[in-house]
Amino acid sequence: MTDAILVLNGGSSSLKFALFQQRDELHLSVRGSVSSIGHSPRLHIAPSAFSPEIDRSLGDGPIDIAKAFEAVASYLADSALLRRIGAVGHRIVHGGQEFAQATLLDKRALDALHRLEPLAPIHQAINLEIVHLAGRLLPEARQVGCFDTAFHAARPELARLYGLPREMSEQGIVSYGFHGLSYSHIAAKLRERYGDGAGGRTIVAHLGSGASLCAMKAGVSQATTMGFSTLDGLLMSTRCGAIDPGVILYLLQDRKLPADRLTELLYEQSGLLGASGISGDMQTLLGSSEPAAARAVDLFVYRVGREIGSLAAALGGLDTLVFTAGIGEHAPQIRQRICEAAAWLGVFLENDLNDGGEALVSAPDSRADVLVIPADEERAVATELLDLETA
Repeated sequence: MTDAILVLNGGSSSLKFALFQQRDELHLSVRGSVSSIGHSPRLHIAPSAFSPEIDRSLGDGPIDIAKAFEAVASYLADSALLRRIGAVGHRIVHGGQEFAQATLLDKRALDALHRLEPLAPIHQAINLEIVHLAGRLLPEARQVGCFDTAFHAARPELARLYGLPREMSEQGIVSYGFHGLSYSHIAAKLRERYGDGAGGRTIVAHLGSGASLCAMKAGVSQATTMGFSTLDGLLMSTRCGAIDPGVILYLLQDRKLPADRLTELLYEQSGLLGASGISGDMQTLLGSSEPAAARAVDLFVYRVGREIGSLAAALGGLDTLVFTAGIGEHAPQIRQRICEAAAWLGVFLENDLNDGGEALVSAPDSRADVLVIPADEERAVATELLDLETA
């Protein structure tokens, strides 16, 4: 029986996966990940009806995404789950202008997606390598791509345009936005809570290793902080966020920085890591007594607070603020500081709720609801895959 959906979510330092059963609704069977693949990789399986919790080392040295995939495949085979998989859903970071909904990954689609690799150099090649690995492992299973850019495709035209010559916009040099699968999941959760109004004028803060904000009205994307690439917007773990293009020109023309070195600088050596000189990990910085660590955290909070103001202006106000992803879910002091920066919008936290891991953490006198909703990109992928097959 091949009624199971395997979801694969690959990043630069991890491979997350989840297995869902197709019944009247999606039922999660197994969820796990291979983390820290660049230095000390570990396989973690969350406890479930199919498996006890597993947390084991995969060696001391770095591994590539193929080895991470091999660890996941071995676990699924050993657990007798592999033969049940009839479809594989893939999170793919960039869909460009062509892919705005879940798509069967045939040769034509894969060729088009490979051409988008320069637009997401850290992620796209990894995502597509996982597609090829899964195709070899499960040649009879349907391979379906779901795109982080798709959720933002319905934004107003003005939210997608840059002040560049029109022919460049027509050639695809526009704002795409990312983290769309995470935002799609949050929008679904908001519809469960608020109905079709989906929280009204909402800003969702996806704060993790990669970080962005999305402004929504009735669960539909209106504006977002990432743009043409995953570099734009907020300060991130190792990515710079928004930067004056003149800095790039200066580094290229006056400093004579090679293009590959510039790419490495902006994607892997900047952000919290660059600003602190210590770490790109928020929890490490919060635990440090070094002034440089505090300054990096201050910069992160400042940039989030400033972008919330920009998105609130685009929405014409704020009714709901949602925190999600690693920092958003697990750093209550960062949530508190961001809400303090947004107090002019009438955002107020209840400290006991915020510290206690509640879903609704706003104070009774807050003019905006403040929510903490766990990210679940894997469920969003499985949902889009099912919608494609039942369309």
